[in-house]
Amino acid sequence: MEENNNQELDMNHLMQVRREKLNNLIAEGKNPFEITKFNRTHTSQEVIEKYDELEGKDVTIAGRIIAKRIMGKASFCHIQDAEGKMQSYVSINDLGEESYKQFKEDDIGDIIGITGFVFKTRTGEISIHAKEVTLLCKSLKPLPEKFHGLKDTDLRYRQRYVDLIVNPEVRDTFKKRSMIIKELRNILDEKGYLEVETPILNNLITGDAARPFETHHNTLDMDMYLRIAPELNLKRLIVGGFEKVYEICKNFRNEGMDIKHNPEFTNIELYSAYEDYNDMMDITEEIITRLCKKVNGTLQINYQGTNIDLETPWKRVTMIDAIKEQTGIDFETIKTDEEAMAIAKEKGVELENGKTTRGHIINEFFETFVEETLIMPTFIMDYPVEVSPLTKRKKDKTELTERFELFIGGREYANAYSELNDPIDQYERLKKQAEARANGDEEAGMMDEDFVNALEIGLPPTGGLGIGLDRIIMLLTNSASIRDVLLFPTMKPLGDR
Repeated sequence: MEENNNQELDMNHLMQVRREKLNNLIAEGKNPFEITKFNRTHTSQEVIEKYDELEGKDVTIAGRIIAKRIMGKASFCHIQDAEGKMQSYVSINDLGEESYKQFKEDDIGDIIGITGFVFKTRTGEISIHAKEVTLLCKSLKPLPEKFHGLKDTDLRYRQRYVDLIVNPEVRDTFKKRSMIIKELRNILDEKGYLEVETPILNNLITGDAARPFETHHNTLDMDMYLRIAPELNLKRLIVGGFEKVYEICKNFRNEGMDIKHNPEFTNIELYSAYEDYNDMMDITEEIITRLCKKVNGTLQINYQGTNIDLETPWKRVTMIDAIKEQTGIDFETIKTDEEAMAIAKEKGVELENGKTTRGHIINEFFETFVEETLIMPTFIMDYPVEVSPLTKRKKDKTELTERFELFIGGREYANAYSELNDPIDQYERLKKQAEARANGDEEAGMMDEDFVNALEIGLPPTGGLGIGLDRIIMLLTNSASIRDVLLFPTMKPLGDR
């Protein structure tokens, strides 16, 4: 406690000193906050890459001071911009006494512009020999020390702007995130998919089983819900004649938070007419392997200490066979709800109220005994109809559906269907969901009469796929928590400033 108090006192003193420096600058007519524009000619990376042509020539760069070494009448500093860092040699002979005095007063964290010629130091480091230094922004709070400051992960998430300054590996993660999303668009655009946008605010809860965020539209005097999934709207577009569509979208779920879940998250959903879930497995393999090669250059990755091989083809196995492989229990021989409940009781599998059918129990067995064992990429196929209300039934086993989920490292990354396009069957399933909601199931969806109407107009055979982008980015950047790949994860406020 005493150490924390001393640190707070030291911080207050440093902030006071910086304020006094700013006040002095203002009094001298040198308020840096009045500067509106600074014309730089190059970034740090451009100087390094073009050194041969720039050597001895003047350039202008700008960035934040991250290191500084004062040596009497000559000094060195490092400034950091978006692409990296650059050393600069600064001397009283080049700047003059007044400007050099000002430079010595500049603090770590200040943003400066430097004009000078490009050279290499005796140690071979590409640097700028400064002729002019301009203070562009005064940092009124000191940056944390690299190895002693921003250790608290909670603080890092709350002050991401500081995290990005002091931790280059964090900047690299978010550059890779941007690269992944760009490459994803490239893949789908190449394949003839049309990128679309659908509403975030909806008047119904549809598309998946989840608790929504609720709000109220004052003008219309009606409750509305933040989107939990764009699925039904995207399928409406297939009905309308767009044969291949996708949306990179924000979804919202008013549920628990952990290393895999944030209430606001990013998904990619795509739909293709005249295709089925087998085609969706093929495109899932292609998407993830191409993204991995793009950011890592290889399909052999290590995620949190576990080696994972993403070379295709990936294993494809039915849910019932996967349970049998892991537990020896064959649900092909268990035909009734009563038999399934008996085996669940025998194996200590807990069942939620209202979820005691054979199909629900098969799904529960999978989640309990199998899911975490799926380390190498595995497609789990043919889910029970009870947990797949929007999926086409299998012809030969109507209690099952043409649905798969992709698992890597014991986690789910993708979910796909041969989409249900029978309006009569769809109506009955939505009706059951609505009844479950009326009976207290807060994750059950609502009846969507308009969607049924769209199916009555006619949805061609369609394959649909959803991929959790945040989780894929976690995997491909070896990030332990979803918060590590979200610039501003959801956090509980600490209180007023």
